[in-house]
Amino acid sequence: MKKAVNDAKININDIDAIACTYGPGLVGALLVGVSYAKALSYALNKPLIGVNHIKGHIAANYITHKELEPPFLCMMMSGGNTQIILVKDYNTFEVLGKTKDDAIGEAFDKVARVIGLGYPGGPKIDKLALQGQATIELPKTHFDNLNFSFSGIKTAVINLHHKNPNINKADLAASFEDTVSNILVTHAKEAVNLTGIEKIVLAGGVSANTYIRKKFDDLAKENNLKIYYPELKLCTDNGAMIAAAGYYEFLSGNKSNLELNAIPNLTLS
Repeated sequence: MKKAVNDAKININDIDAIACTYGPGLVGALLVGVSYAKALSYALNKPLIGVNHIKGHIAANYITHKELEPPFLCMMMSGGNTQIILVKDYNTFEVLGKTKDDAIGEAFDKVARVIGLGYPGGPKIDKLALQGQATIELPKTHFDNLNFSFSGIKTAVINLHHKNPNINKADLAASFEDTVSNILVTHAKEAVNLTGIEKIVLAGGVSANTYIRKKFDDLAKENNLKIYYPELKLCTDNGAMIAAAGYYEFLSGNKSNLELNAIPNLTLS
């Protein structure tokens, strides 16, 4: 772009292109953004760039870590997605594994709702777990590949709470958090062994979880790996990450036309 991202005074003439999310996500929200971006692109005669929401979460790390360059492994963790992604280049991705049922963020939200914490579940479980101990054994679903499953863990927590409403909720939250964190770390280590890549990036709203960050920091120290995660304000959905992803699409000459439409189930490619 013509002016630095951290320049507080940017006017419309300083913008080279209009980037927007067109999927995956809720179709209503996507349509609002896409429609506005198309209108702005047409009115200003600026290129339109449709951005995959998942690519945006990955690109949030480029803002926080200026030195970060592909290739690297990304553990994508959000309310709608859980994937291990091989980021070969800024616009070239390969999904190595993904959830077969609930995304990890979805599991956090459902567990939080059942034990009475409300929404959003991730931050509330993270806070409550600090007061408890991971002493409750929960099931782990294991595949012979890098795929995930969080439905069984979620159901086990719900059943325990239903059978014993007086169960220590802090211990239950800590045990849930510890179990899912261990699954993430185990899969990440397997991906490192598979690819030989020793850089791991965390992305998505769940990457804000303090316990998960600590577990990945420990993994990095124990195995001489490099770990990256975005600053907290860039973990959840934000415009800066879409702008960052759009920037690399722009550099590659990837542009959209005014027929761009929302794709709620858009996949990473």
